[in-house]
Amino acid sequence: MEDIDKTKKFFLITVSLILILGIIMVFSSSYILSKEYYGSSTKYLFRQLTFLFFGLGLAFVLSKTKMMFWFKNIYLFNGFVSFLLFLTITPMGKVIKGSQRWLDFGFFSFQPGEVVKYTLCFSAIYYFSRFASYTVKERSLNVLNFAIPLFLLLMQPDFGTFSISLILICFACFLSSFPRTYFYSAFVLGVVAVAGILISAPYRVKRLMAFMDPWKDAKNSGFQIIQSYLAFANGHFFGQGIGNSNEKLFYLPEAHNDFILSVIGEELGFVGVFAVVALFLLFTYYGFKLALSARSKLNQQIIACLVFSISIQAFLNMGVVLGLLPTKGLNLPLISYGGTSLVANLVALGFVFCCLSGKSQIDESKLGPL
Repeated sequence: MEDIDKTKKFFLITVSLILILGIIMVFSSSYILSKEYYGSSTKYLFRQLTFLFFGLGLAFVLSKTKMMFWFKNIYLFNGFVSFLLFLTITPMGKVIKGSQRWLDFGFFSFQPGEVVKYTLCFSAIYYFSRFASYTVKERSLNVLNFAIPLFLLLMQPDFGTFSISLILICFACFLSSFPRTYFYSAFVLGVVAVAGILISAPYRVKRLMAFMDPWKDAKNSGFQIIQSYLAFANGHFFGQGIGNSNEKLFYLPEAHNDFILSVIGEELGFVGVFAVVALFLLFTYYGFKLALSARSKLNQQIIACLVFSISIQAFLNMGVVLGLLPTKGLNLPLISYGGTSLVANLVALGFVFCCLSGKSQIDESKLGPL
């Protein structure tokens, strides 16, 4: 018990440090942009702080609930979020930079894709835990819980969230008792299908070519990653200092969002980037350690998947920003600017602590197929 409490403490400290760094860097990377667009240098900062406190409050409330309720009704929640995802591709959706991923409610915009990856994660754990008890017909019908939202993500298009969601489903399947022969066969087919989807859209091929040789089209498809390289080069070992980035002066697109690590690299140097990598490695280590401490096997899988979802997106984002992976629309979790993303990730962490409660262990014998 003492060891679990110590792990919880270190996990919370790690999350807190990531959030604090995120708030500092959101302000540093956005205050000039905010001044230009809104006439106030603190607009983005106060928005992010609002979502931070809202997300923390929601996470605390959810940590006190019973996981059995959420898990048993996950197909219903996934269906509701999938409906919101569908609304984004109707006239109710808001187009930003060529993608229709948002619902505009006037005073704020909501991105269902940031939530659906978690409902898909829960649905996958539920599905694979009940797979043996399903009939062939039920297995086929329940696959729609994954196929429909994944299809809608491609329609937006949001290949980044689609990729993360697919990885989470595979990870949930890997942790379950799903037959390994089926798993490896489906995995190979999935890789082939994703490769086909990747090359089917011209803009994705363009991004892939820019990844291979960004200087070939330095003023267009390769511009963003070249500016990211320049930010890291300017940062050297100790950086230029907080607030002293040149790339955020309208050179580097999405400096406060997807490419915030570039600003960290320029302002805090190698030391800052190393600190971010170390914090997410600690987050993953303590998160998986917490997963092993849960009493129920399903609770262990839920914690592991939720921690993995944040970790894998963080390291994929780092790979993109450092030029190790093709550019895709993924932000740096808990650090990048974005209200829906921040709240969704904090809610996920709320469910992690919900799973650790002794009264919130899932009794698999009480689950029935929907």
